[in-house]
Amino acid sequence: MSDTASGLLTIAVLVAALAAVHVPLGTWMARVFTDTDRGHWRVERLVYRLCRVDPASEQRWTTYAVAVLGFSVVGIVLLFALIALQGVLPLDRGAAMNLDTALNTAVSFVTNTNWQSYAGEAGTSPLVQTLGLTVQNFVSPAVGLAVAVALVRGLARSSGSAVGNFWVDLVRGTVRVLLPLAAVAAVVLLLGGVIQNLSAPTTVPTVSGGSQVLQGGLVASQEAIKELGTNGGGYFNANSAHPFENPNAFTNLLEIFLLLVIPFSLPRTYGVLVGDRRQGWAVLGFMATLWGLMVAAVTWAEVSAAGGRLGGLEGKELRFGVWPSALFAASTTGTSTGAVNSMHESFSPLGGGGVLFSMLLGEVSPGGVGSGLYGALLLAVLTVFISGLMVGRTPELLGKQVGRREITLTALALLVMPALVLVFTGIGMVAPLVSSQMLATGPHGLTEVMYAYASAANNNGSAFAGFSADTPYVNLTLALCMFLGRFVPIVLVLALAGSLVTQRRRPVNAGTLPTHTPTFAALFVGVAVIVTGLTFFPALALGPLAEALS
Repeated sequence: MSDTASGLLTIAVLVAALAAVHVPLGTWMARVFTDTDRGHWRVERLVYRLCRVDPASEQRWTTYAVAVLGFSVVGIVLLFALIALQGVLPLDRGAAMNLDTALNTAVSFVTNTNWQSYAGEAGTSPLVQTLGLTVQNFVSPAVGLAVAVALVRGLARSSGSAVGNFWVDLVRGTVRVLLPLAAVAAVVLLLGGVIQNLSAPTTVPTVSGGSQVLQGGLVASQEAIKELGTNGGGYFNANSAHPFENPNAFTNLLEIFLLLVIPFSLPRTYGVLVGDRRQGWAVLGFMATLWGLMVAAVTWAEVSAAGGRLGGLEGKELRFGVWPSALFAASTTGTSTGAVNSMHESFSPLGGGGVLFSMLLGEVSPGGVGSGLYGALLLAVLTVFISGLMVGRTPELLGKQVGRREITLTALALLVMPALVLVFTGIGMVAPLVSSQMLATGPHGLTEVMYAYASAANNNGSAFAGFSADTPYVNLTLALCMFLGRFVPIVLVLALAGSLVTQRRRPVNAGTLPTHTPTFAALFVGVAVIVTGLTFFPALALGPLAEALS
């Protein structure tokens, strides 16, 4: 079978699998966050009792936001302490980190970024990997899921001021969605050849007559939630290019499926919760269109690279080849996953620019767990507002008016990431503390720095690999971008939910702009692409586009 036929078949199988689970998983998640008739599960009641939470109470957006921030800041402090003290804790195995790297890592995993300025097998002990990082791999996507559901409640409800209970949403998202799916995925990965052990490091002879130390670890369990929760932090430094994390074509396809499955199912959840499933189909069409365009663009760039039959194989695992590597790259940067099975530094200028552009869209194709949905809904609000201006209609989304307060909150939330990326990239290009860490100069060097700060501000976590980021300045500025890029939009999204929930839903009339049609979905896509292009085109022109034309 030719590479093209094999690649197209792989994409077709992936799309078919995602389509098969879209309705049942999306409907289940809608039930998870609305199931009040059958009460709480026993383990959930135990958690509420231990944490002294009243699950029957609901919160205004301000209380919800304080709970999100408080929970996340405490998580950063505890994870930082665990990493800093790992040398005196069990199973240390000589792992160590500088304090600035430890802080960067703590912020990274709590913000669902999972940027790694360290080698996974050398910088963290099995205890930190399992007790610290894997725990955050569950709760950080659960936070994003909770925030998305709070915003949907703001659109769905027509009275009151409450947007839900953060603690109930957090626990249910973890216990009823992430844990069972991750358990099944871990077993399948284990059967596929991913390792799962606590064996001591093994020294083996190499072909050249030397020796190599092979690390073990509880990899399958972490790999499952790493992809499912759109986290991305690898147990090993090579991430999903490492044969212990991703040994064959089957596990490679499974991992791509896992990182896409919840984000692509959430539009169904949205449609069910707002009582109009057509709205969910429109959001799904928006996400799928952007994802398909980016997969096509990156694949074309890499297959065409070097002008040879094999395309651009540099930096790619021969176990996978060009097509699955391009599919993984476009999918991981379209979500907030950050896992990689190839080195993006070695992609062609247009291929590398494609995966960068995929992040700069705001990671809404389909985005991270929860964050992709609320990012898409922010763009939907902006699209409705622009459409209303164009046709002279009052902008509304699901019967909720988009007024000055709503569009202000939306615009601020959408501007946070571009501001962080452009400001810190600009500083980095003239600051010796950053420019000295660049492997390349000229347009490619700009792309390296811009990719790093785009990855941090978008809470993606993938790296361009040519940028040596483990210095105090870079670690701290990337941590700042991760923190602000995660929590400033979250607070603004919750403020938007609070503003919308107090409005009564207006009935549909002749002047209402339909937001469930293919026309609106096309306009939706156009707004996302045009806004991103207008914001980042000068920087992209000086980086990947200039390199491609040189």
